[in-house]
Amino acid sequence: MEELLARLKKQEDEVKELEAQLFDRPEFKDNKKLEELRAENEKLNYRANILTRSIEELKKQPGQAKAAEATKEKAAKSAEKKPSDTKEKKSDGQKPADAKAKAPASNNPTPVKTYFTAGAQGDDEHSYRTLDTLISLFEQAIRKAFPEDQSYPVLVVPGKQTDYQCNSAMPIAQKLATAGKKIPPTEVAKVIANNLPQHEMIDKVEFSGPGFINITLSPAFVSTQIRNILTKGVLPPNVLNLVGNMSTNDSNKRPKVVIDFSSPNIAKEMHVGHLRSTIIGDSMARMLEYTGFDVLRLNHLGDWGTQFGMLIAHLQEIFPDYKTKSPPIGDLLAFYKASKKRFDSEEDFKKRAYDCVVKLQAFDPDIIHAWKLICEVSRQDFEYIYKELNIRIIDRGESFYQSRMIEVVKELESKNLLKLEEGRKVMFLPDIEVPMTIVKSDGSYTYDTSDMATIKQRLQEENADWIIYVIDLGQALHMQSVFAGAKLAGWTEGKNTRIDHMGFGVVLGENGKKLKTREGEAIRLRDLLKEGVDRSMEKLKEKGRHEVLTPEELEKAQKSVAYGCIKYADLSHNRNSDYVFSFD
Repeated sequence: MEELLARLKKQEDEVKELEAQLFDRPEFKDNKKLEELRAENEKLNYRANILTRSIEELKKQPGQAKAAEATKEKAAKSAEKKPSDTKEKKSDGQKPADAKAKAPASNNPTPVKTYFTAGAQGDDEHSYRTLDTLISLFEQAIRKAFPEDQSYPVLVVPGKQTDYQCNSAMPIAQKLATAGKKIPPTEVAKVIANNLPQHEMIDKVEFSGPGFINITLSPAFVSTQIRNILTKGVLPPNVLNLVGNMSTNDSNKRPKVVIDFSSPNIAKEMHVGHLRSTIIGDSMARMLEYTGFDVLRLNHLGDWGTQFGMLIAHLQEIFPDYKTKSPPIGDLLAFYKASKKRFDSEEDFKKRAYDCVVKLQAFDPDIIHAWKLICEVSRQDFEYIYKELNIRIIDRGESFYQSRMIEVVKELESKNLLKLEEGRKVMFLPDIEVPMTIVKSDGSYTYDTSDMATIKQRLQEENADWIIYVIDLGQALHMQSVFAGAKLAGWTEGKNTRIDHMGFGVVLGENGKKLKTREGEAIRLRDLLKEGVDRSMEKLKEKGRHEVLTPEELEKAQKSVAYGCIKYADLSHNRNSDYVFSFD
């Protein structure tokens, strides 16, 4: 360890001396490429300093300072032993229940490639997937040790007192007891360890407690991974084979992921309820793009339905010349509220609104023109939010699937999957009590119809390998129904598409209730961002940043701090839990 630190320090000093001699020469002044290289070198030095400090910290911890020497001694001793002597003899005396007992080594061959190990070893462009490799090793051990039941769980997690820990022995012992075979978890753990394939990453396997299997990584393996980080930087893992048809995924194919997130409604401004879906969805898209997936970011806008009837009818009366002159709708939310008030109180207006819906669904040119005008006003508001938060997304609303809904209904009827119930055409699903309503009694379609057409399009036209819906947990049953409906319709047959509902909790105010204005309405996302920016400037001035930054730099810092904090506040909480939003 001391020798390694000394070498690092010596090399660092030599590099600095060479830099000083080289960069002072006149031909290198104002060299943009050189400045970029120097900046990259600074990053590498920064990483090296972090690792050096980590090594120093490890030396201070009990037992860590001698780890390397112990490993060398162990390797020397094992080299002297014959193969038949590699297994330790069992002790005649019993150890206390909480004491650690070393597992016997295994002579099994190196692991075959499985779901987890394919691509896990890393290469020049990818990092090593340590946990996935360990899961695969233990999966092989458990399947070999207990071939009678291939459903036994493989539970490998990062350890608290050790590097990694396998917790499979206890649930397997319970299953064995149910089947009439009573084997203590501690014995199950030993059986698993005896069948564990040898691997370069594993230094030792020990037992503790009621059947925990503790894994310590090899110092040589860890050293190699650290060296790779130093020389190559932090690389993404190779996870492209984890979705889609693995057997056909060659190195040139990038699995396609469709992420459905944000999804506000046209004619309504984005509010704080859209915050989590937008931030979580964008973050997931960035992460998957970084690891090499072909990501399609979709904004499933609510741009179709009965609400447009009242909006178009209101538009026709307030702006009768809308066909030739673009109506100056400044506040779309106020416009929506005014039309909704009339819809609820004026029978004649309600009738005209329904007539507009019928014409909209029949694609009447004048009505479609009015619909497009309203959609465009909404999009301008959405685009402001997305631009401020630096979010890329493609609009593809419910209107995109209108013609596809007709085909979906025909297909489901041809497969005898629709039942007539009280005038509605419903679809019953296995293990789900509430059926989906595909066609209402008046012949119109529902969200169920729209979402069934949507998932079919993503499966069959987009040929997605992975579909992710970033929608709040309140829609969990609906999403389960849509996924079950797609399977029942046969759209997933022959495909290895992964489909996930990435649910999330709601944003709460400091009173523990849904975040709303004093008037009881949802806070506009635009207002929330503005308050964040205002508070950010206060903090920057409080710290004197306005005295050292130019006006342009200060504005950039202001937004970076504000939006960074808002995003971090969301991502730092458990995705499935509600969280309290507080600017302070």
